[in-house]
Amino acid sequence: MAALVLAEHDNHSLKPSTLNTITAAKQAGGDVTVLVAGHNCAAVAQAAAQIAGVVKVLVADAPQLAEQLAENVAEQVLAVAAGFSHIAAPGTGFGKNVLPRVAARLDVAQISDILHVESPDTFTRPIYAGNVIATVQSQDAVKVMTVRTTTFDAAGSGGNAPVENVPAVADTGLTAFVSRDIAKLDRPELTAAKVVISGGRGLGSAENFKLLNPLADKLGAAMGASRAAVDAGYAPNDWQVGQTGKIVAPQLYIAVGISGAVQHLAGMKDSKVIVAINKDPDAPIFGVADYGIVADLFEIVPQLIAELG
Repeated sequence: MAALVLAEHDNHSLKPSTLNTITAAKQAGGDVTVLVAGHNCAAVAQAAAQIAGVVKVLVADAPQLAEQLAENVAEQVLAVAAGFSHIAAPGTGFGKNVLPRVAARLDVAQISDILHVESPDTFTRPIYAGNVIATVQSQDAVKVMTVRTTTFDAAGSGGNAPVENVPAVADTGLTAFVSRDIAKLDRPELTAAKVVISGGRGLGSAENFKLLNPLADKLGAAMGASRAAVDAGYAPNDWQVGQTGKIVAPQLYIAVGISGAVQHLAGMKDSKVIVAINKDPDAPIFGVADYGIVADLFEIVPQLIAELG
């Protein structure tokens, strides 16, 4: 058996999500080959070659792959897919955009958001917003899967895999890159942060949401929000944590004024330590919290900030 992992990158550096995906691929498919599709991406290929467990790195370097449009990248995956028993990508927006196209072209069922590898053909994955964990078995010749990166450890360094250039596919012409608006973060990236502080509708306004800033500053934390807070305009869309937002699993997750709807819990319940602050003792968030504070957040948060000096 052999697995092909599609690397997530920005043409300059490898995204951490790729490391977690490599771990899952090693458990499922044995020998792991990494595909780097992009433009002027030699540094990414070299980084991938140094990951422990990677036996080969394939590089497709061409202008039509620079923006990693899903239509072109999917064709590139298909061009090198022969001989692999498993094809995997991170369960991020990138992987979720590319792999369904690959699965459809191969006429196989995609296995989405795998949590654990039971055997080379059997996996667990969440359904019903994470309330149920399903064990699924695939009889397809090729297993195409996206990986819930928060449940797999990152692969370590120490590898020395050969790097091989492969022909780049032609531009499909189905889509064209227009522009990209990149948010500049003063804090750690949400999905990679070790500490996350999230606010909910209980904060009451965008102005009140700023109450969390000093706490985040002291803890070096990323900022998150519930969908209710985002929909109310208290926080930007890219802060949303949950089933329809970002999946996080930091060392410490502090939920402030979040009741804990099932969709939000699906995005953060794998956090190592969860602290919840809510004045409603029956809030569902306390069902997953390691530490709960039943109190007015407008009193507790300033106290926490003061205690942190």
